[in-house]
Amino acid sequence: MSNTILFIKTPEALAQFAAEVATEQWLALDTEFLRERTYRPELCLLQIATADRVACIDPLELDSIDPILDVIYQPNIIKILHAASQDLEIFYWLRGEVPINLFDTQIAAPLLGHAEQIGYANLVNEVLGVSLSKSHSRADWTRRPLPAQQIDYAADDVIYLAQMYPIMRDKLTELKRLQWLDAEWQNLTCADLYEKPADNVWRRLRGIDKLKGSRLAVAQELSKWRELTARDRNLPRNWLLKDEVMMDMAKQMPTSIDELKHIRGLNDGTIRNHGKAITSCINKSKDATPIAPDPAKRKVKLTADQDATLDLLTAVAKIHSRELEINPSILAPRKSIEDLIKGNTDTAVMQGWRGQLIGPALASVLSGDTGLKIDNGRVVVS
Repeated sequence: MSNTILFIKTPEALAQFAAEVATEQWLALDTEFLRERTYRPELCLLQIATADRVACIDPLELDSIDPILDVIYQPNIIKILHAASQDLEIFYWLRGEVPINLFDTQIAAPLLGHAEQIGYANLVNEVLGVSLSKSHSRADWTRRPLPAQQIDYAADDVIYLAQMYPIMRDKLTELKRLQWLDAEWQNLTCADLYEKPADNVWRRLRGIDKLKGSRLAVAQELSKWRELTARDRNLPRNWLLKDEVMMDMAKQMPTSIDELKHIRGLNDGTIRNHGKAITSCINKSKDATPIAPDPAKRKVKLTADQDATLDLLTAVAKIHSRELEINPSILAPRKSIEDLIKGNTDTAVMQGWRGQLIGPALASVLSGDTGLKIDNGRVVVS
């Protein structure tokens, strides 16, 4: 890869770069963004690397980045990212959908023996032996001009991503595991990950499970209004109404501007700008039937025998993980093993690639056909 980092901030340079990378088989992508003052993440820098070039594209200096977006959205080009969801959210808001044909190094890493949810710097260190600086991790990416050191820092996020990808891809291919990830990539393209239906946002409110009847209906309507208003005005939700203030409104149900003034934490500006809309929501919903909350899922504690079985199956999973060089928490998630012990065979360890690799061994131990023994100081399945 060239040591030269292209810093692109003119339409001509962007068009030329887009044309040059349009025939690549894959692109390493990363973004720098801020969202403290907005509902949607605001793209401040777009970094792209191939096997032999790297560029930082400045969307704040460009009227449009459509030429490079057209390339990124080409379905035949593989897009390489690390912990992709936040970056993909940006693309979603730019075009109403996310690119397809993805490869997330964080998701792929455990299939090669790395830790689950491993950070980018740690993965770079483990795969390439390179220690990355974190000196600009809290930088303000809206300020211009960007210092050279900050551009270098941003470029590193794709330079090493582009170096890791062929290594990880080739090893996954050699181990015949690459296709296992197809479903994971498909999951990343689901629109509900990036734009939550406004009707359902109330489910995330702390303490919502304690509200019943009209109070629950008011909380649901206020939550929907806040979500749609924040989205329309591109403002953080809590700039309109803090969660705790909204919950107090649901409990007290003020139906006039004068009553709103007695809600603790509700400032005069909010009352002035949104008081009529808020009281309208309350008056409209206070006699309505609320959306039924999801049934509470009571966690059933394992019996002593089941707990011992969990230890046994976990040991089986660790043995197979050692042989396959896969992180055991990825091969056989604890929650999935618990579900299996409780009689649920429609669980992760019995489905897909896990079902092929570990499912038969777990089922055989559960049925009593096989067990464990110590052989030369190692636990083995017998």
